[in-house]
Amino acid sequence: MSRIILIPGNGNDHVEDSMWYPSVIRALTDAKDPKTGHALFPGGNFLETFPDPYDAHEEIWIGFMEDKIEIGEQDVVIGHSSGAAAILRYVETRKVKGVVLVSAYHSDLDDPSERESGYFNRPWNWDAISRNVEWITQFSSPSDHLVPIDEQRDVASKIAGVDYIELPNRGHFIRDRFFPELVANVSQKMST
Repeated sequence: MSRIILIPGNGNDHVEDSMWYPSVIRALTDAKDPKTGHALFPGGNFLETFPDPYDAHEEIWIGFMEDKIEIGEQDVVIGHSSGAAAILRYVETRKVKGVVLVSAYHSDLDDPSERESGYFNRPWNWDAISRNVEWITQFSSPSDHLVPIDEQRDVASKIAGVDYIELPNRGHFIRDRFFPELVANVSQKMST
């Protein structure tokens, strides 16, 4: 039974009412397969503030995903910013149905707090990431002021079969209350 799960970006201690997160989770939780009429996510959803919301240390976030959320092989996980880094590390060693990356990056971006988070202290296993996920979509924007577009494009170039979508003038995807492109993409992937 599939669930839709959101892994937020760091620096956010009120995820449940932040940015596009609740509208996307609500829309996908209510979405139905047009062929069968069945819910796309009959297992429900997960949208909660993570522990250590400002520093997003890998050992804390991965432990939370394993022990509290219990992400399973049929789940679809949306990772925004540092949440994208977290889910990429997670799927290096575990299977999920689908992953959506928003403002994804694979280096510490020369930021001391990113360096200390733990995600960037070893090479990435891109082959395992590609093998452990049925499908991956990545949303990026050239106007992102926190993650350079070259970094985002580099992530996409390393993932086999990624559905890479660049949206102009969306910045770091933090000003929007809705994200219809993401909802449409996930709905389409879950209906095929």
